[in-house]
Order: sequence, then structure tokens, then C-alpha cells
Amino acid sequence: MNVFPGEPFPLGAYWDGKGVNFALYTRHAEGVELCLFRQAKGEKEYQRIRLTERSHDIWHIYIEGLGPGQLYGYRVYGPYEPENGHRFNPNKLLLDPYAKSTCSVMEWDDSLFGYEMGKDDLSFSELDNAALAPKAVVIDHHFDWEGDEAPRTAYHNSIIYETHIKDLTRLMPGIPDEIRGTFSALAHPVLIDHLKKLGITAVELMPVQQSISERHLEEKGLTNYWGYHTIGFFSPDIRFYNGKEIGGQVREFKNAVKELHKAGIEVILDVVYNHTGEGNQLGPTLSFKGIDNAEYYRLAEDKRFYFDYTGTGNTLNTRLPNVLQLVMDSLRYWVLEMHVDGFRFDLAAALARELHDVNRLSAFFSIIYQDPVLSQVKLIAEPWDVGEGGYQIGQFPPGWAEWNGLYRDSMRNYWRGADSMLAEFAERFTGSSDLYKNDNRNPTASINFITSHDGFNLTDLVSYERRHNEANGENNQDGHQDNLSWNCGVEGPTEDPGINALRRRQKLNFLTTLLLSQGVPMLLCGDEAGHTKQGNNNTYCQDNELSWIDWEKADRELMELTSRLIHFRRVHPVFSRKNWFMGKPIRRRGLTDIAWFLPDGAEMEEEHWKTGFAKSLAIFLNGKGISSVDERNEPIVDDSFYIIFNAHFESLDFRLPDQKFGKCWKKIWDTADMAACTAGEEGVKEDCQPAESSLKVAERSVVVLVSPRS
Repeated sequence: MNVFPGEPFPLGAYWDGKGVNFALYTRHAEGVELCLFRQAKGEKEYQRIRLTERSHDIWHIYIEGLGPGQLYGYRVYGPYEPENGHRFNPNKLLLDPYAKSTCSVMEWDDSLFGYEMGKDDLSFSELDNAALAPKAVVIDHHFDWEGDEAPRTAYHNSIIYETHIKDLTRLMPGIPDEIRGTFSALAHPVLIDHLKKLGITAVELMPVQQSISERHLEEKGLTNYWGYHTIGFFSPDIRFYNGKEIGGQVREFKNAVKELHKAGIEVILDVVYNHTGEGNQLGPTLSFKGIDNAEYYRLAEDKRFYFDYTGTGNTLNTRLPNVLQLVMDSLRYWVLEMHVDGFRFDLAAALARELHDVNRLSAFFSIIYQDPVLSQVKLIAEPWDVGEGGYQIGQFPPGWAEWNGLYRDSMRNYWRGADSMLAEFAERFTGSSDLYKNDNRNPTASINFITSHDGFNLTDLVSYERRHNEANGENNQDGHQDNLSWNCGVEGPTEDPGINALRRRQKLNFLTTLLLSQGVPMLLCGDEAGHTKQGNNNTYCQDNELSWIDWEKADRELMELTSRLIHFRRVHPVFSRKNWFMGKPIRRRGLTDIAWFLPDGAEMEEEHWKTGFAKSLAIFLNGKGISSVDERNEPIVDDSFYIIFNAHFESLDFRLPDQKFGKCWKKIWDTADMAACTAGEEGVKEDCQPAESSLKVAERSVVVLVSPRS
């Protein structure tokens, strides 16, 4: 090997075909050693090379003769002064923050901690961790994308499917056993065919960046299955790789993206830039903490401790330029090199904090705005963190979409029969203009969801009122306590046919409401199949059948109905408007784009919204009032629809509106009548009902009627 000074950029390890340039940022370090390895585990480095070149706090070196597959890490020298925020310990091999790949799943050992286990964190550990520490891999970035093009599906046409790779594929028939639960399974035709039949336009993957599990979980025989404990922001997680080539998970992930793109399906990553897996002062020293603790984390006034806005022990300090650069470089890498289509930011409010308060004008947002790459992809915020003032729904700037937790809560409350829900229900159903309209944002700023990975899934939402998380080993104290759920009369499974029929109807009510609401619908993987987690609303540590979708036992009829709903939405633009409802007359017909009705057929007045006991209403959507144009600048028109929502515990007679809204109406969907649901848009065999006639609507049901365009 020939050693040269190298260059400070790009950060990380870059192979140019002849050798590898290594570059590492650390401001307070007094020395850096590059350590080279032949094996992932069980040995110390075969060579240490002192880095002597330092350019504006970046230490760098170029080594001719090294190439892809080379394993490496760093030892960083400096003061071990936790009280001053410094935790340098050269006995600890450290993972490159810019590592493009890692080579093994980490096994816990006392040597991975910078202090002596059994003592406080002010002590200093002299144990060498090189044999067990996670190691970075030099990769070959070349890949044949075969002319891959991003689908670039507009938000208003998007159907997002949130999923964990293993939940989705571990038990899916038709996928070879050896690749189930891996990136390769995402690329398999059986999986892609399922997504296409369902009508999905984007998969939102729960964390796939390299993560670690907590020691206390593994000691209980559990694991951090969800992966919200990132340690490598550039590396695809080796947990989802089944190959033998070192670093091969990069190529495997790229291939999955390529195959999904061929099917017109976007890939959105759930990313965790708010914290790392190193925890608080008692956590391990694996990377950032040992490279430059004071330059990566938000430290308290007593610099021995960390601000924790995330509930995980630490918070990355995105106020500092080097951390902002790390985040932006990582995001750009996943877009440019891995071809992903967007990101969902976990606890995004933590990224927007300046000193303490969340600031929508923070440097994080400003940099994304001016970035020519990141400003063009889908950016979705989980608009809260666990710190004071962290609930920031509706406060993210234009260009961002948000997980709408108020939508979730409103729809759960409405269908469980809570009082005074009509006004709230109407606001959420029409896109949450109270949250987004005044900021010049569109209805598509609202990512609507009933369920997500966090909390009850759909089957459990209608089957349990209390969490049942005993399997997590935390005395049933973890997870949400108030789920806004209703068990329909019995907690958990029952043989009562009436209760089971009601639960099924409630699931259809939720799905119908979600897919007919303005905004962007997000469906949780397995909800369409009737999967249950047996009342566990926090399966973050359950890598087993509680989490994996059993497709052999899937509710096929529910899957078919969900698919029909999705495709129904996709062919009717009246349910996916790009602009807000105006509530004003359309042209000269005197009709508005939307109108609200009481069961007696009269239009709702202001006082009706405040009636606490009311659980029912009807909505007229004017297919000629969409007020948008298509790609060819042609006006978008659609049929008109009359949607009846009855969350009351008794059936009601609904009188249809007068002729100006539609001369006749045909029922095409009824969650209380499976024949009508199965018929889909073709309708049942009954004749159209004339204007001002009456229609009996079953208790706790949704009915959709259409008046075809003339």
C-alpha cells in the first residue's frame, strides 16, 4: 500500500478505482488512527495508520491499493472529560459516521462502553472493543440502474403503504424462504404484484438505515425490531440482507428500488435523524460519542448529560454545521445514489429546535429549501417530539406534508360514537384547512391515517380498549394508554357473531372514511388482511408472529374490498383534490363544490355543527366543482357523489336532496351490505333512487351514492 495525504472531501471512504480516500470530521480530537481489518469479528486490526493531514477539522488520508470489501474503523484520541462534554477513548474502535455499509450485527459486550461497567460514566474503560465493534465497509458504488426513472407520483394521486420489510414479507407465500424479510423480497414479483393489485403508489419503509438493539432488550430475549435506533445514516441495515458478499446489502437495496420503480411504486424512507443508538451518558461508545461527543449531541448545561427530546437518551445537535452537513449529505446520498423518492422524518420537531423551542425558520428547513435535490422529493414530518412544546402539527413550512395525528384521533372518536364530533369530522374529512390553508399549503399537506406502526392496528382498534403489551417485558407500562378505541362490547377475540360482524363493519367504516377523505391516505401494512397483534400496541421489540403478517390466514374479502376502495379513489378525482373546497356556487348552476346535509335532507346550518348528540350527516361532492386542470390543461370533472355517514347506534332514514343536486342516485357502496360493497362502482341491482326519496341507512355504516355526470 502507498499512503498519500488524500482530500478532506468527500467525507467517509471513497474508492476511485485505484485506492480509497478516507475523511473524518472531528473538531476536538488530538489524533486519529485508521484501523484496517480482515474479518468482521474476533480479531484486532491488522494495521493502524496515523492520520497526519487535517483540513478545517477534517482528518484525511488516501491509501492506494485498497478497494471494495475493505473493513475499517477509527480510533480517536483526545480528552476523556465527560463533565466538559468530551468522551474520547482510543481503546474503542469507532464506526465511520459516513460508512456506506457495515459488515455484521453487533453483539453486546462490556468493552463497547467508554466507561467501566459497574462504575459511573466518569470512569475510564481500558477494554479494547475491536473484536466486537461494528465495522465499516468500503463499497463499489457502481450499479446498473437500467435507465431507472423515479415515478414522481403527485401527492394528490398517492396511496402510501407504511410497512416494516419483515412484517410484509416474512410469511408471504411465493417468496423463497431464504430471501423473506430482506431487501431482495421487496424486489420479488410476488410482493410487487400484491402492491399493484392493492393499488399502492408508494411504500413507506420503517427504518432501513443501520440500527442497533438495546442491551437490556437482548438480555430479555427481545430486540429493537422496528429499528428506530440508528447508528449508520448511510448504510442499509444488514438485518435485511441475506447474501454473503461483504457490503452486498447496498446493491440489494438498489435493486429493490429499481424493481419497485419499474412497477410505478415510489420508495419513501422513515428516517431517524433526531437521535442515535448511543443513548445517554450510560450508553455505549460506538461512533459519534467517541469521535466528538460535543460536536454531535445536544448537551445540557452540565455537559456530562444530554438533552433528550426523543425519549431515547440523546438528541443530535442539528444547530451545528457539521451535524446539519451529515444529515443533508445522508439525505442526498439516499436520493442520488440509492434513488429513493422521499422521507418521513421521525420526531421531526426535534430537528427544528434551535436553543430549545421548535423554530419553523430553523437552519434545517432553510438548507432543505435551497437544496436542488432535497427540495424536489417528498418530505413528510412526524410533527412532534417528546420535549416541551414539541407538538407542532400544522406548523411545518410549505413544501412539507405531515402525519396528521388530529385526523387519526378525530376519525377514531367519530366511529366510536364520541359526542360533538360533526364539526371536527368535517374539518378532517375535507383536508384539515384549519391546519394548512393559511400557510398556502394544499390538502395534500395532510397525510391521513387511522393506524400506523405505533399503536393499535386496524383489527385491534375495533377489538381492544386496553393495551396488552405484557410480551414486551415492561409490566404492560409501555405503549399508548389511551388509544381512542372501542372493542364493540368484548375485550379481545369472541365467538359472538354479532360483535364480529360489527367489528368487520367498523373496519370498513374506517377504510372507507380514510380513502374518501381529502389529503393523502396512508394504509398500515396488514390492515387490509385483518392482521391482529393480539392487543399489543407497541410491538417495537417483537420480531415474531405478533408482527409478521400471516398471509395464509389473511381476510381475502377484506383485501379485495380494500383494493376496490383504493382503485375507486384513484379513478375519481373528486376524492383527491389538489385545491381546497370553496363552498361557493359553481358557474351559473348555483351549486357549490361541497354541501352538508342533515338526515332529513335539509342543508346543515351553523347550529347543527354544535349538536353534541348528533352522529350522522351526509356530504354532497360536486364532480363539476373540482376547479383544477389536468396535465393537458383540460378541466377535471367527475361524477357527483352523496356520502352518508351514520355513526349512530340505530339505523336512520336519510332523505336525498332535491333535484338540483342530482335527479337520481345509485348506491355503489354500503359498509353494512356486503353485496353492495362487493359490487363496487357497478352498484347493486336496484334501480336508481330519485331525488328527495328516502333511504334507510344501517347503524354505524357508510353509504356512497353516485349521480353520473350528464
